[in-house]
Amino acid sequence: MKELIGSPGTVSGLVLRIGQCAFAAASIGIMASANGFSRYTAFCYLIASMGLQVLWSFGLACLDVYALGRKRDLLNPVLVSLFVVGDWVTSMLSLAAACSSAGVIVLYARDLNVCKSQTNLPCNRFEISILFGFLSWLLISISSHVMFWILASF
Repeated sequence: MKELIGSPGTVSGLVLRIGQCAFAAASIGIMASANGFSRYTAFCYLIASMGLQVLWSFGLACLDVYALGRKRDLLNPVLVSLFVVGDWVTSMLSLAAACSSAGVIVLYARDLNVCKSQTNLPCNRFEISILFGFLSWLLISISSHVMFWILASF
């Protein structure tokens, strides 16, 4: 079987997982440091979704490190099935959270001009956090597609 970029137990898979974890953690950190984020449900959903993403990606990164260190193959059909389901679930949750948060910030920043009238609202931090959420989703979507193709090749 041909090895795909981002396969579990490979260096490229580890890099994808670390990137997912780092972008999700950055999204959480920036959003949590912004005053008043908890007043908006979409921003709380983004933090919850990115928290799940951090846990999932960190766990799989640890599994990749273990597989690389022990030179083990993680291309077991049962494991890959679990990876596919987990990646697709976290991918959909991350996309939904990032899109809903982006919708709120577009409404406030562009349509209602709330960000200009209320200077105490850290809209720039909200936007940066949402950007990191989308970057995390981009990496998890790559992983989920790779896992799907691996599963289809069994």
